Amino acid sequence: MRRAVSTSARNFSLLFRFRNLFVALLLAPLAASAANRDIYMYRGADRAQRLVAEAKKEGSVVLYSTMTLEDAQPLLAAFEKKYGIKVNMWRGVNQKLVQRALAEARAGKLGADAFEGSGPGLEILQQEGLLEQFWSPLFADIPVEAFPKHRYYAPDNLLFTVMGYNTKLVAPADVPKSYEDLLEPQWRGKIGIESSNVAWFASVAKSMGDEKGLAYFQKLAATGPQVRSGHTLLTELVVAGEVPIALTVYNQAVDKLKEKGAPIEWKALQPAFGRADGIAVTKTAPHPHAALLFADFVLSPEGQRIIKAASRVPVNRTVDTSFDTRIFRIIDLAALLKEWDTWENRWQSLFLQRR
Repeated sequence: MRRAVSTSARNFSLLFRFRNLFVALLLAPLAASAANRDIYMYRGADRAQRLVAEAKKEGSVVLYSTMTLEDAQPLLAAFEKKYGIKVNMWRGVNQKLVQRALAEARAGKLGADAFEGSGPGLEILQQEGLLEQFWSPLFADIPVEAFPKHRYYAPDNLLFTVMGYNTKLVAPADVPKSYEDLLEPQWRGKIGIESSNVAWFASVAKSMGDEKGLAYFQKLAATGPQVRSGHTLLTELVVAGEVPIALTVYNQAVDKLKEKGAPIEWKALQPAFGRADGIAVTKTAPHPHAALLFADFVLSPEGQRIIKAASRVPVNRTVDTSFDTRIFRIIDLAALLKEWDTWENRWQSLFLQRR
C-alpha cells in the first residue's frame, strides 16, 4: 500500500513539475516581450548611454532585410565601425522574408532582432504580432505622415513607382505624359509591368475612381504589356532596349543606372504613388538593445546620408534631398491590406492570367 502511495506521489510530483515547466515555456515569450517593450519605449535622460552600453554587452544584432547587398553593406559597415557591434543580415525578397519570419515565429524560433524592408511586408508582420512599438528621439525629424498610424515600424526611406523609358528608343516628344497616352497604338506590346505591383495598381485605380480605374486597366491589359518578375530586371530590360517603356519601376533603380551613363530616364505619371519602407524591432528579440540601437542609426542623419548615397529618398528632414516628394502620394498600406485579396485577384485576372 505504501508503495502504491509512493508511486502515485512520484507521478503527481512529475506531473506538477511538467505543468510548471509548460507554464514557464508558455509565459517566457510574454515575459520577453514585456521586457523588450520597456527597453524600446524608454525615454529617460540616460537613454543614449544606457542603450549603447547594453547593446555592446549583447554584441550582435540579427537583421532580416530586403535591401540589396550593394545597398546594405555601407550601412552595416558604418554601424559596426561606430559601435563595434556585429550585424548578421539575412537578405531575401519581400515574400521570402515574410514566409521565413512567419515560419520561424510559429515554430517559436524567430531569429530576427530587427526587420528592414518593404512596407507591405512589415504590415503583414505587424498583423501577425511579430513587431513591437518603439520610440526614438529621431522621430522628431521624420514627417508624421510617413509613419503608419499604428506606429509598429518607422519609415526609413521613400520608394516611388515611376514610368521608366529608354532615351534612345523613345524620343522626348513621344514620352507619354499621362496614363491615357500609354493606350496609343504605337505602344502596343512595348510596355513592361512588374508582376507584383498590386499596391500600386490598387492605389492608382482607386484614385481614378474604382469603376473608371478598372476600366482603364482593362484597356491597358488589352494592349498586351510584357509582364516581368523583378523591378531590377525590368529596369535592366529598359536599358537593354528589350522593353522601351516600363510602367512600374522604382526611381532609385533608374537613378543608379543613369549615374552610370545608361540610356534611361523616368517620369511620374499622375496620379503617382510611393511607399515608405521601414525599420522594425521584434517582440521577442534576443538582442533588443542592439536592435533598437541599429534602428536609431538607420534613422540618424549619418544612416540617412548612406541611404541617400544609395539613390534612395531619405525620410530624415535634416538630410537634404533634391527629390520632389510633393508630386507623389504615399500609399496607406494598412488600409489597403484590408482589401488586398480583392485587388490581388483583379490584378491577376487582368495581367497574370493572360500570359
